[in-house]
Amino acid sequence: MLERLWAGWRSEYVSGFGPEGNNAPQVGESLFSRILASGLPDDETHIVARGSKCFVILNAYPYASGHCLVLPYRQVANLEDLTDDERNELWLTVRDATLALKSAFAPAGLNVGLNLGAPAGGSVAQHLHVHVVPRWVGDTNFTVAIANTKVLSEPLTTTASRLRAAWPKGSPR
Repeated sequence: MLERLWAGWRSEYVSGFGPEGNNAPQVGESLFSRILASGLPDDETHIVARGSKCFVILNAYPYASGHCLVLPYRQVANLEDLTDDERNELWLTVRDATLALKSAFAPAGLNVGLNLGAPAGGSVAQHLHVHVVPRWVGDTNFTVAIANTKVLSEPLTTTASRLRAAWPKGSPR
């Protein structure tokens, strides 16, 4: 008997990749720029920390609980498009995100990386962002391989609260 584990929230994400979809890679204003321009409070948008040039937001469709993105406010597609100040703050913020994740979640490891360009896996390729993903031994199991489903242990609002509380003291928040 074939059993299914449904992850209904994924349909919103997958359907967003069509020609009219919000998640489709576009040339114009990025999803992140639209979030920043929305005027919504950080609690609603899941922005965890803000600096003068960069900010941290939770991934709406995380690989694991705590998966966050570090990116400049200014929409740029490539590392070489960053100013020196943006580059410096970006990597300091990545460091702070790793410290906050270690403190809040005690992961066994972390994945830190970028997907530059749509062919490299960048779903919002016009706005550079660094993924910071906490990892645990055994956190990827059979559900990913046979059901294309990830099981997450907590809602984004809880994750955002935990990371804000664990953000390094003296760093922008």
